[in-house]
Amino acid sequence: MNIEAPLPRYLAIERDLQAKIASGEWGPGARVPAEHELQAQYDCSRMTVNKALSALAKAGLVIRKRRSGSFVASPKSQETILSIHDIKAEILATGRKYRFEILSREERRITAEDAARLAVPARGKVLALTVMHYAGNRPFVFEERLMNLSVVPAASTEAFEDSPPGTWLLNVVPWTNAEHVIQADLASPLIAEKLEIARKAACLVIERRTWQGEATITWVRLSYPGERHQLTSHFRPGGNVGV
Repeated sequence: MNIEAPLPRYLAIERDLQAKIASGEWGPGARVPAEHELQAQYDCSRMTVNKALSALAKAGLVIRKRRSGSFVASPKSQETILSIHDIKAEILATGRKYRFEILSREERRITAEDAARLAVPARGKVLALTVMHYAGNRPFVFEERLMNLSVVPAASTEAFEDSPPGTWLLNVVPWTNAEHVIQADLASPLIAEKLEIARKAACLVIERRTWQGEATITWVRLSYPGERHQLTSHFRPGGNVGV
């Protein structure tokens, strides 16, 4: 029988604090307990607490301010070549009515395909969702999403009644880096039906992974009707790019 070695003390504390941030218990801007408070809570040295907080700061999850303490960082909205945009906000900004429908929801153990999409080992659980977004009365985008429940355990009990999963994640879970893959693809029978386009019609597909430190938060695949959607970028030399 294999027995896993216990985590180094600072790493166990780091992961515990990270879980409080990921679950939303400590929201953006919340003050992290002072070093001496954490020292007493975890019964460890000041150096151990400092090492854990430094790791969280390096991952972009907390901001350390001299003489003020440490605070939970606000979720980033633009960091990579594409913005992590909020579909709900994007549609409402155009003056159109927004609604969404969760077509399927399944909590399951990570499959080999899930692990490949999330770029994680095949262990633990995921929440798998398919979501349809509408702008006015027209289908806007078909979403397939996996949430890593070891990083976002609160998603397991979230009903997503008021906001779609992507909006919920942006509001409650800080992310530190992201990856986009953009491609053209042909609509599957299901996607064609939901987007109300012809089978094998062209779709604009965006796949994205986001991370919190080294842990993957979510993988999402967004399929847009190719004839009704385009990407527009605004940028300047040496600046970030937004869409």
